[in-house]
Amino acid sequence: MTTGNTPIDLETTSDDDVYELDRKQVAAILYAVDVEDREKLTELMEPLHAADIADLLEQVNPFDRARLIRLYDREFDGEILSELDESVREEVISVLKPDVLAEAVRELESDDVVDLVEDLEEPQQEAILDALEDADRIAVEQALAYPENSAGRLMQREVVMAPEHWTVGQAIDFMRDSDDLPEQFYHVILVDPRLHPVGNVMLGKIMAAKREIPLREIAEDDFQTIPVDQDEEDVAYAFNQYHLISAPVTDDDGRLVGVITIDDAMAVLDEEHEEDILRLAGVAEESSLSDSVADTSKRRLPWLGVNLFTAICASLVISQFEDSISQLVSLAILMPIVASMGGNAGTQSLTVAVRALATRDLTSSNMWRVIRREVMVGVLNGLCFALVLGTIGLMWFGSPMLGVVIGSALVVNMIIAGFAGTVVPIVLDKLGVDPALASGTFVTTTTDVMGFFIFLGLATVVLL
Repeated sequence: MTTGNTPIDLETTSDDDVYELDRKQVAAILYAVDVEDREKLTELMEPLHAADIADLLEQVNPFDRARLIRLYDREFDGEILSELDESVREEVISVLKPDVLAEAVRELESDDVVDLVEDLEEPQQEAILDALEDADRIAVEQALAYPENSAGRLMQREVVMAPEHWTVGQAIDFMRDSDDLPEQFYHVILVDPRLHPVGNVMLGKIMAAKREIPLREIAEDDFQTIPVDQDEEDVAYAFNQYHLISAPVTDDDGRLVGVITIDDAMAVLDEEHEEDILRLAGVAEESSLSDSVADTSKRRLPWLGVNLFTAICASLVISQFEDSISQLVSLAILMPIVASMGGNAGTQSLTVAVRALATRDLTSSNMWRVIRREVMVGVLNGLCFALVLGTIGLMWFGSPMLGVVIGSALVVNMIIAGFAGTVVPIVLDKLGVDPALASGTFVTTTTDVMGFFIFLGLATVVLL
C-alpha cells in the first residue's frame, strides 16, 4: 500500500511549479499503463503522496484513468479517495474492484468516510458501508444522520479522552496500551463522569510533564466546544478566530460525541473561499476541470442568461438617447469607457465587501464607515481619471465641454460604483441571500445603466 510518507524529489522542479507533477514522471506512468507493466507502475507511484496521485487521476482522461486504476489494483490507498475531487471520485469508485474498495475504505478515519460517501449515489454508498466493520459502519451512519454541512458531518468519532482526575502517567499508560488510537490527534480531552468535556490537554504538555502531575493542571486555558448541529462555516470561523488545533463536539445534552481537527476546518475554509470566487463569476460551485462540456455549459448558461437580460436593460437606456448619439458620434466612442470604469470599480468594492462579510469583519458596527470609505475612494479615483479622460476628450475631439462631460460622468459613476459595490452585498446578506452569488449582477447592472444614463444625459443637456 502507498503510505504517502515518502518525500518527492523536487530537485529539477522550478519555483513556479514546485508541487506540480513532473511531466516526464506522468509520461512514464502512462507508458507503464500502455504496456501493462504493473511492477513498473507500482515503482513509479510508490513515492507519490496520495494527494499527488489524486491530482494525476484528475488530470488524465477517463480512458487512461480507468486503465491506471485497474492496473494499480490492490495498491490503491484509501487516502487517494479522500483527496479526489468529487466529480472524479464517483467514477473512480465505480472502476475499483469491490474487495480493493473495501480494503481502501477500512484505512480511513470516520470523518473521511463520511466525506467520501455523503455525495455518492445510494448504491455506491451501500458498497462502501458494507466494506466497513459493524462499529465503523454504525459511526458513519450516525454521522450521516446529522444535517448536511454541520459539525456532526465534519467530526471524526475516534476520540482520545481521559477522566478529569487522571494523572499524566495514567494517560500515557492508557495510550500505550490502546490498540485503536486515531492516526492523528493533538489533544487528550478531559471528561467528567457524564462524558461532558471539561478541558483539552496538548500531547506536547503530556510528554513534557512528570507522571504524577494531574492532567487538570496542564489543561489549556482556552477551551472551546462545538455543538454537533453547528454549521460547518461557523466551525471553520471558530478555528480561525480562536487559533484552535482541535475541538470536542458535543450533543444536545453536552456529552462528547466526536472531535474536529484543524485539517477538516481548514478544508471547509478552502471550500468557502473557492465557492465565493466561483459565485462571484457566476459559475456553479460544483464546477471542476474534470466536468464534461455539456455539464459545464449547462451550469454556466443560467447566469449568462441573466447577464444578457442586464445587457438589454443597459441597451434600452442607450436607445433613449439615439438622437443624441446620431448627432454626436463621439458619444458612442466614449460611453463604454464610463460604464467599464464603473463596472471595474464596483467589482473591486464588491470583492472587498463579500470577503469581509464572509470573515465577519464587516458588521453593523462598522458598516457606514466602510461605505463612506468606498464612496470617498470612488471620488478620489474618479477625479484622477476624470482629469485624464477630460484631456483625452479635448485632444481627441477638440471639444473642452466634451471632456468636462465625460469627466463629470466618470466621477459620478465611480461614486455610485463604490456605494453599490458595498451596499448591495450588505443588503443581500441581511435578506439571507448569498452576496457572492447575486451581488455581481446587481452591481454591474447599476454601474452600466447609471454610467450610460449620466454620460448621455449630461451630453444631451450640455452639448446639444
